[in-house]
Amino acid sequence: MRSGTNTIAVGRRSFLRAGLTAVGGASAACAAGPRRKFFTAFAPGSLGVKADQALAIELASKHGFESVQPFPRDLLRDGVESHVEALKQHGLRWAAAGLSVQFRNGDAEFDRDMADLPRDAEVLQRAGADRVGTWLRPSSEDLTYRRNFKRTAERLRRVADVLGEHGLRLGLEYVGTKRNWTASRHSFVHTMAGTKELIAEIGLGNVGIVLDSWHWWTSSETGDDIRALSSRDVVAADLNDAPRGIAKQDQYDNQRELPLATGVIDTREFLEALVAIGYDGPVRAEPFSKKLNEMEDDEASRVSAKALRDAFALVG
Repeated sequence: MRSGTNTIAVGRRSFLRAGLTAVGGASAACAAGPRRKFFTAFAPGSLGVKADQALAIELASKHGFESVQPFPRDLLRDGVESHVEALKQHGLRWAAAGLSVQFRNGDAEFDRDMADLPRDAEVLQRAGADRVGTWLRPSSEDLTYRRNFKRTAERLRRVADVLGEHGLRLGLEYVGTKRNWTASRHSFVHTMAGTKELIAEIGLGNVGIVLDSWHWWTSSETGDDIRALSSRDVVAADLNDAPRGIAKQDQYDNQRELPLATGVIDTREFLEALVAIGYDGPVRAEPFSKKLNEMEDDEASRVSAKALRDAFALVG
């Protein structure tokens, strides 16, 4: 996830693998349905697309996404019912919402956002959403690892407690990019293992991981690391590729590629592992691509949907 971004989502219609040599197998697969249980999600902000809730639903439907990110403030402003009805009419579901609480900074900002969280959680619950995601800042100038760990666990426990009262799960995304976790004096959680320790410290059953192929790759993790998780452990997932010709440790977090654009990240291994654990949540693209950002919103949405569609075809 991009630093400073609380948005989490992506979507598309399922495609089965087809081949001239496997007509019978393809027919059987069609009858049984896709192997994967996860679904594509449209998160406009992660693609550089500017859209409110109504437009996000329209774009998601137009380009074949399977779900769309819910925006609690838009739902509250416009009325939940109208957006839920539009969601149903377009055959979509909700992806993960972004966490509205800034828990990484000072107490005053955290307390202010926490005061609004019950309202946001309640409107998401009324809309039928059940997932919220956020990211962990992987370093700090002021807090040592232990102090940061304690404060983050305490704050996110409060967040997760409120979300849990409204049937919402909280996903935490670790940032594995080396340039990020070495950017300040004190490094913090930046791996799957570290995130699992933080979740254990929080100690609530509605907290899990936002699993991003970019951070999975920059952390040198494997499919086996994902297979050690359960489906319940993964709240949301992001799918990205990396630029060619740059060593892993020299990659910039905000310069990525759409899924399968370069083949640097092993997309098949990542998705096969999600299939293996039965992950059944949203998968979005979050490429932070200058080329994508320069496109018109409609075109950026179209090419992102196609990239996800092509990636999903690897696993059926």
